[in-house]
Amino acid sequence: MEDTPEYLSLQKRLAQGWNTWDTRSLLCWVNLPSAIALNLGIKSYAGANHHLRGVQVGKQDVKVGAHAHDGSFSDLTLTYSNTTIRVRTATENGDLVVLVEPNCTSVRKSLLVIEMGILWNQPGSLENGEEYLFAKTPATHVKCYPIGKVMEDPNVHAMGPYLSLDLSNPVGLSTGQPHSIEEVQSLIDNREAEFRQTATKINSNELTDIIQTCTAWDTIYEPLKKRVVTPVSRFWNDHIYGGYALFCWDTFFAGVLASVDHEDLAHANVIEILREVSPDGFIPNVSSGSGRVSLDRSQPPVGSISILDIYHKFNKKWVLEQSFEPLLRWNSWWLDNRVQDGYLCWGSTPYEPVIGDRRELSQQNTRFGAALESGLDNSPMYDDIPFLDQGNHLMQMADVGLMSLYISDCKALAEIALEIGRKEDAEMLIKRADKMSESLQTLWSEEHGLFLNQRLDSGEFQTRLSPTHFYPLLAEVATDEQAQRMIDEHFFNPDEFWGEWILPSISKNDPAYPEQDYWRGRIWAPMNWLVYLGLCKYPKLEKARLALVEKSKALVEKEWRTHRHVHENYNNNTGEGCDIENSDFFYHWGCLLALIPLREGTTRSSLKSTDQPK
Repeated sequence: MEDTPEYLSLQKRLAQGWNTWDTRSLLCWVNLPSAIALNLGIKSYAGANHHLRGVQVGKQDVKVGAHAHDGSFSDLTLTYSNTTIRVRTATENGDLVVLVEPNCTSVRKSLLVIEMGILWNQPGSLENGEEYLFAKTPATHVKCYPIGKVMEDPNVHAMGPYLSLDLSNPVGLSTGQPHSIEEVQSLIDNREAEFRQTATKINSNELTDIIQTCTAWDTIYEPLKKRVVTPVSRFWNDHIYGGYALFCWDTFFAGVLASVDHEDLAHANVIEILREVSPDGFIPNVSSGSGRVSLDRSQPPVGSISILDIYHKFNKKWVLEQSFEPLLRWNSWWLDNRVQDGYLCWGSTPYEPVIGDRRELSQQNTRFGAALESGLDNSPMYDDIPFLDQGNHLMQMADVGLMSLYISDCKALAEIALEIGRKEDAEMLIKRADKMSESLQTLWSEEHGLFLNQRLDSGEFQTRLSPTHFYPLLAEVATDEQAQRMIDEHFFNPDEFWGEWILPSISKNDPAYPEQDYWRGRIWAPMNWLVYLGLCKYPKLEKARLALVEKSKALVEKEWRTHRHVHENYNNNTGEGCDIENSDFFYHWGCLLALIPLREGTTRSSLKSTDQPK
């Protein structure tokens, strides 16, 4: 995909100044474009006598506070060993100031360690000037001045120049020129006031705070391809995928989330995932810093509906023009590679490994690889479905969710085509949508009052149900009568999807539901989001829509107010996210739960009571 001048200018605007650009720690501030970095850590003398360097939500006791997208203000509280520090930062005329307020209970106080470095192998030199740290690059230089009592400790685990400050009292640092604690406090207070004032202008509330905070802390500079982007989670980037992980549908959702208050970042996210397009024309399930790309599979086609959603807010036609060709290739790829007997199926196409990663060797051309393409990984819907590893490499099941999302993609892409003067393409895409809609209608079960997945080897309907069975609402394929039955008989059915918390990723009467492990019964924000968008298309389903709004809001607020966590998924019985380890603590798509009530434009107090279906 060829980048437009508008997009190149956008990325240049984003990659400027001091910010938490380095994915390896929330307490590392990096200056762009110089790549000069200041990394904070704690050395505790209690117990293990070691030094905490990399800080991530969930791996340490971290509570994130506000974070301006441009790095002008941030706030974070960290507890490590016997020390709690509140770290607040601000920028002023290109310089950074940091204030660290400690609470250390041990006799010998911990140290704040300030390390200076130049990241990503960029050219430059470093120097410890005893009273300051100094970094020089071909284009600039930075002096970092400590504020507080400097302590000598040569046993700090650092590979470059550092200073250690006694955490008996508030300490800090400043670049550019020395400052007192009082001056730093004043600067930070001013930046915080400006940040709050800006938030007030965009009608910020707790919902926008959740989205903006999570998006800002998860946004990084990705040095391999020299871009600002919002991956799903810093932990996944650093500990699992070798620097970054861009998942397909996750990153499109990241664009929609960023559109709440940051136009450039919204456009950057959707364009960057499109730039990962494979040689065969599909957007891979994942691209990573290790170089591994899932060349056997894609992920749910939500790109066109996401980009069109963003366009409706910002009206930047150049984004549609740059996005259209890769979106069209991807739309065509599904028809060329994932159709059997007129139905769409998930698949996993074999390829020669390019890295030798174990996932390349164990997942491709398997049923599990095809399930990964669905984005629902270990969903019980796919447990017993045959896979053709010696044929078309497809799971032998017509999938209601995939077909519905594909129809929605065709319709959204047709609208994009009309916006940029591609009338013939628009007509072709509508024909594709109509043809697939006819196939989807054959999956309606009058007996069950629902569109059902169907085994293609036996013709049997499958009755393991998930929220994907409501996606025909998003595609606008369900008639009014069908839509009402789907909601009355299934959405509000307490044995299936209705309850205090909704929507479970597999129905409550499914044998796998009690596991509450990943897609086996837990609540996932993208499912709620897509079902919500579908409900919006059927005005007569207002009761269900408002119920989903209220319950999504309650779910995301529960962990946010307690821990300031935004989870990858949530327990459908308790509403908790912290109950299992494999629900990432700060995963941006959890914010879709906040986006639902934000879009609805209501608060809990003004919503209709939905304690019981009527």
